[in-house]
Amino acid sequence: MAVKDTTLKWIFPSVMPTLVVFVIFMPALCCSIEVNCSRPDQTSLLEALTPVFNLNAIRPVLNPKTYTNISMHFTLYGILGVDEKAQLLVTYIWLHYWWINEFISWDEIQCGTKRISLPKNQFWLPDIVINEFMEENKAPIVPYVQLHNDGKVHHSLPVRIVSSCNLDIYTFPFDMQNCTLTFNSYIYYAMDIKIFLGRSAEKITQISKEIMTTMGEWELLDITAKKLVNDDETGLFTDKLAFNIRVRRRATMYVVNLLIPSCFLITVDLFSFLLPPQSVDRSSFKMTLILGYTVFLLIMNDLLPITGNTIPLINVFFSLCLALMVASLLETILITNLLCCSANFSPVPQWIQVLVLKYLGFLVCMPRKTKKPRESGSKIGAVVAKNKSDEGPSENGEDRALRELRSLSNVLHTIRFEVEEQQKGSQSSDEWIQVGFIIDRLLFGIYILFISVSFITIIIIWVNAYDQ
Repeated sequence: MAVKDTTLKWIFPSVMPTLVVFVIFMPALCCSIEVNCSRPDQTSLLEALTPVFNLNAIRPVLNPKTYTNISMHFTLYGILGVDEKAQLLVTYIWLHYWWINEFISWDEIQCGTKRISLPKNQFWLPDIVINEFMEENKAPIVPYVQLHNDGKVHHSLPVRIVSSCNLDIYTFPFDMQNCTLTFNSYIYYAMDIKIFLGRSAEKITQISKEIMTTMGEWELLDITAKKLVNDDETGLFTDKLAFNIRVRRRATMYVVNLLIPSCFLITVDLFSFLLPPQSVDRSSFKMTLILGYTVFLLIMNDLLPITGNTIPLINVFFSLCLALMVASLLETILITNLLCCSANFSPVPQWIQVLVLKYLGFLVCMPRKTKKPRESGSKIGAVVAKNKSDEGPSENGEDRALRELRSLSNVLHTIRFEVEEQQKGSQSSDEWIQVGFIIDRLLFGIYILFISVSFITIIIIWVNAYDQ
């Protein structure tokens, strides 16, 4: 008997805390707590809700196997900016959560109100996070939640989201970005919490466009939502709801400040080919243009995107413009050198005559100049010898004047031979000069082709960006 009494004394202290906890939570496990108010005012309602505050540590369901439905939606209030280098999108949203607290209900007439706002630390809150979050939320803290008489809880808060986004800026400044915000519980599995869309994506887009006040250089196109489905049958995964935010960059500022001035400078360099290189120092004019274009790129460097993933098409355009300007300057130096020193050059090689004078000259509509053949020095000597052979034998008595005339004739033939040799060198010089002019005309055509293709590409990309 003593042994039995001792056993009971040891069992009761160990079971006592468990019995106390069971008695406290028994109402929550069996049925919802019916809040009875002594007066129809908020003070009596708050006093009646005090026992429920002790249950804020557990998920508010009567049956632990029942999942909690979280209905959510948000309103995009502002697009604060995009960081291309860090691949970040900064937005400001108003976020709304709705769920049912099965522990609470009261009579609207008895308590005098249908809803009441209470501190949120008195209630269980879902641990919904955004997977793409990269920084702490710096928006103002809302310390209250709204509680309805049927147990529905409304949690509304502003959120400043700095989210990761895979930015594609290849078509800058006519680019569009599609960024994703994925909402899910961090701790609870899908068997505990399920997230649903509380408002249609079309309605979210419409309201966001109506109230949005901060967009900067970005324009909201649309917001779409989809439920991410996991095929895992065990249920050990979190329920996810993803929103795709599609925005488009406003390109007007970049077109005015970047593209138009660059096109003006490259067009001026194009028309500089019309300056005659033999009478105008074209090289100094082109060097001034290159200097101005370099200063322009340095000033506008802050407007260009910085990223390590892809090179924007506009950067390629600026690099090609600068490369063409440098090529035109080098070509001008070549033309000047040919005009001044071609007389001292050796004859034009055969492959240059075929490639440049024949084919490229035909391509740029500058056919090769042909000159009438002249008699060579050997022919002149032959003519002189023939004239001497036709003459009869010289008489010993020919006078001195005849000998002087013959000597003068020989001198004139020698001068003529030297002049013809100089004319051959002049013909070689003319061929080198023609090579230079063909190259000049070819680069002029490349300029026109580049500018035409650039304008057509810009127009096509611009039209496609605004058609979507």
